[in-house]
Amino acid sequence: MGTQEWDRRHFLGAGAAAGAGVFLAGCTADSGSGPETGTAGDGMLSVPAENGRPGDRDWGLRQRGADRAVEGYADRVSVLPGEAFSLCVSTTAKGFRAEAFRMGWYGGAQARKVWASERIPGTAQPPARPAGETRTVAASWQPSLRVSTRGWPEGAYLIRLTADSGDQRHIPLTVRSASTAGRLVLVNAVATWQAYNTWGGYSLYYGPGGKDDSGSRSLAVSCDRPYDRDGAPLFTTYEQPAIALAERLGLPLAYTTSMDLDRDPQLLHGAHAVVSLGHDEYWTPAMRAHVTAARDAGTNVAFLGANACFRRIRLEQRLVVCYKTDWQRDPLYGKDDAAVTTDWREPPHADPENALTGTLYESNPTSADYVVAEPGHWLLEGTGAVRGTAFPNLVGTEYDRVDAGPATPRPIEILAHSWLVCRGVRSFADTAYYTVGSGAGVFNSGTMRWVESLTGDGGHGIPPGAARFTGRVTANLLRAFASGPAGREHPAADNLEAYDPYAGDPIWAGRNLW
Repeated sequence: MGTQEWDRRHFLGAGAAAGAGVFLAGCTADSGSGPETGTAGDGMLSVPAENGRPGDRDWGLRQRGADRAVEGYADRVSVLPGEAFSLCVSTTAKGFRAEAFRMGWYGGAQARKVWASERIPGTAQPPARPAGETRTVAASWQPSLRVSTRGWPEGAYLIRLTADSGDQRHIPLTVRSASTAGRLVLVNAVATWQAYNTWGGYSLYYGPGGKDDSGSRSLAVSCDRPYDRDGAPLFTTYEQPAIALAERLGLPLAYTTSMDLDRDPQLLHGAHAVVSLGHDEYWTPAMRAHVTAARDAGTNVAFLGANACFRRIRLEQRLVVCYKTDWQRDPLYGKDDAAVTTDWREPPHADPENALTGTLYESNPTSADYVVAEPGHWLLEGTGAVRGTAFPNLVGTEYDRVDAGPATPRPIEILAHSWLVCRGVRSFADTAYYTVGSGAGVFNSGTMRWVESLTGDGGHGIPPGAARFTGRVTANLLRAFASGPAGREHPAADNLEAYDPYAGDPIWAGRNLW
């Protein structure tokens, strides 16, 4: 994937509801909760009860400051409710404070403060340098404080650090669900967050000498370091708007991370749906196997972005390993080719992602009109769209399309078919929905900007009114998927041949232009 525009403003002003984009209303702040807050009688998360509590609009960063002013990371990517974690913080100030915000709807405030620390003495911890042949940067700082999550409901959290100087940064944390049965599971794409994290000067894309094929990027990145920029750029851009909408709908939700999907084959047992949010590119073989098994057992799957499940990775303790184009240097090459870390569709063990996602990632960057193809589809109910309705710039910067090759699941329906030009090549992006024998439905938006558009803030030149469309479609999707196998009531009616100009052509079917 190419460079993204991370410096979008936080989702504070305008949002999407079921059927309409709305300006968000403020609520009074609340700074604490009891052990039973936001839980149902069985101790699990009650989304309506939790979001009925007063929210706190003051969850964003008021002053980011210099890069080393204050920054930190948690020693766990996720915890169960009640478990403790450590914050490792470095600051040039004499002290700092930390606050934890659970992200949701809360009457439009979109967050609730559940905890705040006392003032903690500050220290400037040592800078980190790349180590070993993988050029891995790990901060390995000393813990600054231990935090208990007693009384914190399941959910996605932002911890805000505020130095004595007023400088601030975020640290993301997931309080994960112990059970997902009967619920719609939102997945924080932690592995992808780390792949793009340039803190310390290295990511899976960049090193001091350049990008990708420069020989200077990391081949393995560590979770033991802060995130760059505001501390949570991919979460606030590609995930938080969709979380706000899902919580506003009051659906039965569960929370987890990509790393938890990897480690626990039973995690999705009985789940009604699993939702990959706006940028979920890096998947282990176990992640893919577990989500595929869940689909085949009747769990719906939604991909709200594009470029999902594109890179095959390996997790080693708190490292995300991906050799990408240097896959022949992967120590498992020739020993376990199915675990070699590169693109899923590439040698030495090609297994294209569209077998699960329904679409193939094609390229970037582009910016194009999103064009409705099947306005009568149940997912578009209530949008007012007609055939040919177009939303400028909603397709981008990366996109997927349906392919006529043998890996594409059938039957599959194309809901939107958007012609575009990328890198001088004329192609198209698709929104698609397919169903399988278990009754599960699988949705893929086909554009990276789907979740971003929910804010209605006009970013990328997307008209604010697009939020009414994407918000309604997403609400239709989440409600249906939260109810059980969507394909039983809404089986896909295959229409691929009507939209893929290469369908039926044995030379071009399954092609990859890039």
